[in-house]
Parts: sequence; structure tokens; C-alpha cells
Amino acid sequence: MRTQKRRALVLSSEQSGHPFRRSLPAHVLEVPPHLRPAVDDEALAARRWKMRGGDWQQFLAAYCASFLAIFTFIL
Repeated sequence: MRTQKRRALVLSSEQSGHPFRRSLPAHVLEVPPHLRPAVDDEALAARRWKMRGGDWQQFLAAYCASFLAIFTFIL
């Protein structure tokens, strides 16, 4: 007859992949409300990183100037 191993009952979170994190209680992994980013902050950050027409022109101008300077130096 096969005996079953006794295992402690541990509530685990499906999101945590590491065995140590799975063994922690759910309240330990929660982010406190004052540390959660606001939706407005995320939208503002996404808007800040978008490249607009003037940004592309400045980037291309700097890239071309750097390329020409390096190419001239090499020749």
C-alpha cells in the first residue's frame, strides 16, 4: 500500500512563479495604495515618450550631423 506524504496547506498566487514567492501569503505581495501608480501618471508618461514631427526632425538632423562628422573624420 502506498503512503501519501503530508504537506502543509499553502495558499499560493498563480502570478508568482518562484517557489519562495508562492509560499508567501497574498497580503505580503500586495502593493500599498499610496505606491500604486495613478492611471493619469501612466498616460502622461506614455505621451511624454511619443515621438512627434518636430522630435523626428531633430533626431534625424542630429543623426545626419553625427554621421557626416564621423565619416569625414574617417576619410
